[in-house]
This record gives sequence, structure tokens and C-alpha cells, in this order.
Amino acid sequence: MKIISSIVVVLLSTLALQSFNQNFDLKESISRGKTVYSAQCASCHMEDGNGLEGVFPTLVKSDYLVDKNRLVKIVSTGLRGPIVVNGANYDGEMPGNELTDEQVSDVLNYIRNSWGNQDKAVLPGEIQQAKKETSKNYQAY
Repeated sequence: MKIISSIVVVLLSTLALQSFNQNFDLKESISRGKTVYSAQCASCHMEDGNGLEGVFPTLVKSDYLVDKNRLVKIVSTGLRGPIVVNGANYDGEMPGNELTDEQVSDVLNYIRNSWGNQDKAVLPGEIQQAKKETSKNYQAY
């Protein structure tokens, strides 16, 4: 009986998640993400995403945005230590932000689909799992 109950719970959870994902609107997420970016990120990375070379990494056509799980951790928890973005070296610290899963999803969708970047949507339901994943070259703040 426990096995059947467990299977039912898993199936219902999967259906609920799929239903949520089907209702996800990337354009709306990007729009909300722009607001989050302006409030939380633009003071360092600038409104145009160019950052400040050697101090704050550029987000424009950034090769550092490919690891979704790492980005979730950076936005949520922060980052410290040396990184290389588009061939430029950075060795600073970025504190994390107190954002909801939806806000993390939105700001990442904005960043990953602006300034010459184009990538798949990051869904709010993926945020908690992404925080648990191992990411190469990531040191928490």
C-alpha cells in the first residue's frame, strides 16, 4: 500500500510541475526580471550589462552564463574568488540576494536573454534543485 501511495504522490507531483511549466511565459518572466535586475544587479553590472572590466564582469554576450546551476547559486548565495569572463580575469566578491525562486528565475531569464545572450528559460521549479547541484569553478560568498 505504501508503494502505491508513493507512486501516486510522484505522479501527481510530476503532473503539477508539468502543468506549471506549460503555463510559464518566458516573455513575462524576462519583463519581471528586468525590474529585479534594475533593483539588485545594475549598480555593479550596469543597466547595459557591460559591468566594469576587472571589477564587475560583463553580462554582454557572456560565456559565463552557460552553467544555469552555477548562476542560480551566484544570484542566491553569492560568489567569491577568481573567475574568467569573456577572457577577462576577475577576483572579487558578489554577495547573494534574498530573492524568491520566481525572482531568481526571472532575473536569470532576463540576463540570459539580453545583450546578445540567448538561452533556455530557467523555471522557478528548477531553482531549489539547482542550488544543490555541483558547479565547476564555484566558491560561495
